[in-house]
Amino acid sequence: MLRELHTITGQNKYLFPNQRDHGKPATKFGILAALKRMGYGGKMTGHWFRSLAMGVIKERLGYRHEVVDRQLSHASGDTYGEAYDRALFLDERKVMMQQYADYLETAATSNVISGKFRRT
Repeated sequence: MLRELHTITGQNKYLFPNQRDHGKPATKFGILAALKRMGYGGKMTGHWFRSLAMGVIKERLGYRHEVVDRQLSHASGDTYGEAYDRALFLDERKVMMQQYADYLETAATSNVISGKFRRT
């Protein structure tokens, strides 16, 4: 699917390029607008997708925080740590993302309990 999308987006560097400047990634505002057009306005944000991925990959698939963190491109906030820690975990991340894709596919095609969940 990603290869197909790559041809649709004009072989762009970014999977979701910025509409005005294709040399930059889509902004959070562009992602929010797309979610709104799909009927998810006020229900979902781009950051919630990241949060969902973090939780599923760590809790369901058992991956270490730092590996998931690198995949989600989170900045740690530790300027000195980031300057010295350049581990990418690429081989592990490739396997992790395939397992996450498999997990999502299974969830989409099986009987998953859904509901209106709120924080208590």
